[in-house]
Amino acid sequence: MTPQAINTLDDKWLRITGIGLLTVIGYFANYYSQQPVTGKLLASFLVFFLSIFLNWHVNRFLILYFRNRYPEKQLLPKRLLLTFLTGSIASNIIIRFMGAIRYWILFGDFTSYETYHQTARITLNKMTISLSLFGFDFVMAITNFLFFQAIYETLFFIRESSLKEKKLQQAEQEREKLRAANLQSQLDALKQQVNPHFLFNSLNVLDSLIEDDPRQARVFLEELSTVYRYLLRSNEQYLINLENELDFINSYYHLLKTRLGNGLQLNVNIGKKYQSYKLPPLTLQLLVENAFKHNIVLPDQPLVIDIVTDNEGRLLVQNNVQRKNSRINSNGVGLTNILAKYRMLSQPDPSIREDNGLFVVTLPLIEASI
Repeated sequence: MTPQAINTLDDKWLRITGIGLLTVIGYFANYYSQQPVTGKLLASFLVFFLSIFLNWHVNRFLILYFRNRYPEKQLLPKRLLLTFLTGSIASNIIIRFMGAIRYWILFGDFTSYETYHQTARITLNKMTISLSLFGFDFVMAITNFLFFQAIYETLFFIRESSLKEKKLQQAEQEREKLRAANLQSQLDALKQQVNPHFLFNSLNVLDSLIEDDPRQARVFLEELSTVYRYLLRSNEQYLINLENELDFINSYYHLLKTRLGNGLQLNVNIGKKYQSYKLPPLTLQLLVENAFKHNIVLPDQPLVIDIVTDNEGRLLVQNNVQRKNSRINSNGVGLTNILAKYRMLSQPDPSIREDNGLFVVTLPLIEASI
């Protein structure tokens, strides 16, 4: 366990304040203020301060160590027991060792320390109570450790509650951002589809089909309603099955194909196991629209769009590059929205590249369990 992994609590000012307060309390409780200032007294007080300092930091280390060593909730009893045992023993050793040093400073040797250590006399209300100092030290050590345990468990509880609240707030913010991105995506798609040119062209196609091929006209109208229904409902979900998205693309492609004929070709080759995988809704529509918008679409120069999966579980949407000579107004919102959605879902970024005359967008597919 590295120090960086252990020291996960910013308690600098707590330690400074706590050690200072315990030192002041000990100064008066041990009658240092009532004794003449001598070198021995100052040295004894310094050892007393060092005892508090060591006690605090050793117990802090043990509390943080076992908390990082056994972070799981089901291991809480084991963590508390190990922390209590090691902390109490460590506190007892520090108290006894520092007590021996203070005795040596005051009396000059250790020869009578064990005799002194056998009995401590505490005067309370004019009554003298004799206690085994070893047992008294151990009780003090246990009390001392429980004091530290209570402080740090309280701090961790407060911190974890605060972090949990922040995570909930962040999750809510991410949901709102994703919802906004979905709405923007839907609006962008609707802007592309419900513009006068598209609507005029679609109505012209439908009008000619009604006279020439009523059956085909009904099919065209059904596909048109499917497209708009999907567009209107797409903002209700953050993710959608690839299978559903492909059904929508087929309807969308049918509208374009009816109007453009052999100028547009769509090839779909999706592995069966990836049908249930997910992606943000309207992702494929934005990519197909992007290809259609920026490239020449003619029977003798067909725009070929391929939607395929690879062995790594990714979706590739690619088209041959044959850019229009006229400048196309574009703000790049479609691709930007796709990137934003994947980032909000904490997924790897899609990759965008142009290679060997192909414009290729590679989309990570999201497993159905997410």
